[in-house]
Amino acid sequence: MADRSPLDQFKDVLSGASRAIAHDGEVELGFTADTPHLAGKQIKVPTPARNLPPEQVALARGFADSFSLKLRHHNARLHAARAPGDPAARAVYDAVEMVRYEALGSKNYPGMRANLAAALDMRTHADPITRAQSASEVPIQGAVALLLREKLTGQAPPAEALKGLDYLREWIDEKAAADFDGLALCLDDQQAFQDKVLSMLEHLELVQADVPPESPDDDEDQQDNEQDQQDQEQDEDQPEEEDDSRAETRGEDKGEPGEETSDERQDDDADSDDEGDGEADDDEGIMPVRPNRPFSDLPPDFNYTAYTTKFDEIVTAPELCDADELARLRGFLDQQLAPFQGAVSKLANRLQRRLMAQQNRSWDFDQEEGLLDAARLARIVIDSTHSLSYKVERDTDFRDTVVTLLIDNSGSMRGRPIGIAAISADIMARTLERCGVKTEVLGFTTRAWKGGQAREQWLAAGRPPKPGRLNDLRHIIYKQADEPWRRAKTNLGLMMREGLLKENIDGEALLWAHNRLLARNEERRILMVISDGAPVDDSTLSVNNGTYLERHLRQVITWIESRSPVELIAIGIGHDVTRYYKRAVTIMDAEQLGGAMVEQLAALFDKD
Repeated sequence: MADRSPLDQFKDVLSGASRAIAHDGEVELGFTADTPHLAGKQIKVPTPARNLPPEQVALARGFADSFSLKLRHHNARLHAARAPGDPAARAVYDAVEMVRYEALGSKNYPGMRANLAAALDMRTHADPITRAQSASEVPIQGAVALLLREKLTGQAPPAEALKGLDYLREWIDEKAAADFDGLALCLDDQQAFQDKVLSMLEHLELVQADVPPESPDDDEDQQDNEQDQQDQEQDEDQPEEEDDSRAETRGEDKGEPGEETSDERQDDDADSDDEGDGEADDDEGIMPVRPNRPFSDLPPDFNYTAYTTKFDEIVTAPELCDADELARLRGFLDQQLAPFQGAVSKLANRLQRRLMAQQNRSWDFDQEEGLLDAARLARIVIDSTHSLSYKVERDTDFRDTVVTLLIDNSGSMRGRPIGIAAISADIMARTLERCGVKTEVLGFTTRAWKGGQAREQWLAAGRPPKPGRLNDLRHIIYKQADEPWRRAKTNLGLMMREGLLKENIDGEALLWAHNRLLARNEERRILMVISDGAPVDDSTLSVNNGTYLERHLRQVITWIESRSPVELIAIGIGHDVTRYYKRAVTIMDAEQLGGAMVEQLAALFDKD
């Protein structure tokens, strides 16, 4: 023990404290250079410097305390079961639940109270409420959470949030002051607390009434089961293909891979190996962390620019990760597929049936080679002098289609959302390939947090005004359209890599994917965007208008939808994308993503 560094000793102490707070001896804690997060029973907190500065120590303790309190006081199943469907209401519902379990710790332990305040300061620093210039730019979930925290703990909100909070404070007090009093009386009872929260959401005019969940389609499920049985019978004649399929059609994300950056791997290898063993329920639902604020119409002279593009990059997955690591990450993704093999098969079969139904199949008979024509075997039995007859399927125009899946690789997709997105992309690529539809899988993020080399160049130039975009783009090619799925399947594991997911600049990513589609020769080109929030890059928004990136996104979408031959559809995870895209759907849980992708694509082909 004498040769252990102070950082290692601090990690041991923090791990012990987390287990004690959570009342769970299986909780594991590790450091990360990326966003702090909880995956199963694996806690990742910011890495302090080796000399352990007090403010960084308090920050690590704050996130560790918060996640430990969640493990102890938060019932994930109960929380997900009663969550409202409206995106804004769900965001408030999630935010105040976090206030509840953190208030339980703050109430009795002064040290924990100070630690949680340090973590709150860090979260608030990146919150759009600090940049709000009007009430419409204040995220409602952040304002309600800060005011409720003030009510429950007596702690004033962080100073940098006060200006934005003042825009909504009077309105929230008028609508929900009585609800705040009721919430303070039932902190120890999550179900009673939820009752009060749902009532508060009605008073805030975020929900009208509870909507009962839709009943499953029994007829369709029965048809799916019959199709599954048929697929199994067919697969018995193709053992090699079936083995590969089993390796690729396994289902749900149980946590976050423990992949650490190169500097941390030796310390946290044990954590990494066990990251997928936590319970999936600990990461239920999706809490939007980006603003869903209203926006004004585009000014006629709006002009989006980038300060410099020389640091941007377009890379393939093997360029960011060596083959061995990609294989390990793909194995982790396969483990997530296992519990949902049945559901995955249903989704794939459902899409395949609907797409194949659109194809008018026709055959040329009496061919010298091709598929054996069983209908004409009788004449050979009658007269053995007849030769075997074969048939060949004619090509159809339907096959001349290409689909691009553009996946948001931002930090807020961490955990279950990015896992489900990778799984869904994998399923869609395989299924569409079976139907003769080429599929490309792309991702978009940035090379750095809060600006990279572009920002450094801008600072060195003396901070010229209106610089435009101030971060370095990273656009990732996971699978090219002409690349067979079997050759590219390992690349999808890269989405599971720790440290890959950073910020998102959607407008330029959309243009990049769109231009790749325009270069294709297929007659029909479809672009599906999967995102969980509005464009956010702190370095850009801090020196430009707060809606700068959103305005550009709207500009790009309007141009594609009105002038381009590319068909554009979008799926928002916990984020209302219908206000951007004409053809879009919003889902509140990442587990709905596969079904939403199937329905959106199938609807396009049905309409065609």
